[in-house]
Parts: sequence; structure tokens; C-alpha cells
Amino acid sequence: MVRSAFRSAFLPVLMACAAAVLSPSSASAQLKVGVVNFQQAVLGTSEMKKASNELLAKYKPQQDQLEKLQKELTEIQVKLQDPKTPPGAASDLQIDGQRKQREAQRITEDVQGEAEKDRTEILQRGTQRMTEVVKKLADEKGLDIVVDSANIVFFKPTFEITQEAIAAYDKTYPSK
Repeated sequence: MVRSAFRSAFLPVLMACAAAVLSPSSASAQLKVGVVNFQQAVLGTSEMKKASNELLAKYKPQQDQLEKLQKELTEIQVKLQDPKTPPGAASDLQIDGQRKQREAQRITEDVQGEAEKDRTEILQRGTQRMTEVVKKLADEKGLDIVVDSANIVFFKPTFEITQEAIAAYDKTYPSK
């Protein structure tokens, strides 16, 4: 008895809710979607390209120094393998080689740490700025949602706004 009363009272309500969800008026409100390859957008900006070139230039002296040390270490190795190298000279070469290896290791660790710190700061700034640019672009285009193409299996190219985002970023944050 309670069960049939429950059915008779709530079944019409449930049917009305289902009809409202499936009604043509709610189906006509379409979601506008944009797709952006966020990583490509950030890295494709002129600011990021400039920053990348500046980082390469900044660490070029250390890179050159490492290459020189590697060349010297190779020369030491060749001399150590030469049977004509006297034992006293071989000992000096080994000590010199160990010193150069430690120096190369120190330079490598220093450069990696500093470069990673610089790169992280640059990418964080670029990511923050690109997020702002994409939000503004979405507002201008009337998009309800923008998704990263890295997590999408398929989308129509007409939804792609990556190049527009890069252009908007470069316009908003021109590379000096």
C-alpha cells in the first residue's frame, strides 16, 4: 500500500524531470568548446623563443668550458693508454684527469641547477600569462569551455585555437 502510494506520488514527478532534461529547449542550448594545445601555445610564443635563446647564450660559456674539459680528458686518456708514457708522467696525468673530472662534474651540476631554476621561472610566468590570454580569448569567442588537446582522443580542427592563443599572447606580451 505504501509502495503504491509512493509510486503514484513520485512517478509523475520523475517523469516531469526526465521530460525537462530531454526537452528540445534544453537541448538547443549548445556548449561552445575550444581546444588548445597548451604546451605548444606556451612554447610557441615569441617571448618563450627569446627566453630560450637567452638561456642558451647565458650558459654558453659553461658549455664551452665543459667541451674543453672533455677534450682535455680525452687527450689524457689517450696518453694514459700509450705504452710510451713514463710511469711518473702517467701518475701526474691521472691526478690531472681526476681534477678535471671533478671540475667538469661541478660545472655540470651548477649549470643544471641554475638552468632548471631559470627554466622553471620562465615557464611558470609563461603558463600564467597564457592562461590569462586563453581565458580572454574564450570570452571574446563566446566559448563555454576550453580543453587541452593533450588529453583529447579526437576533436574537429575547427575547435582548435592554439595559433590564435599564440598570436594573442604575442600581441599582449610582445617580445622586446
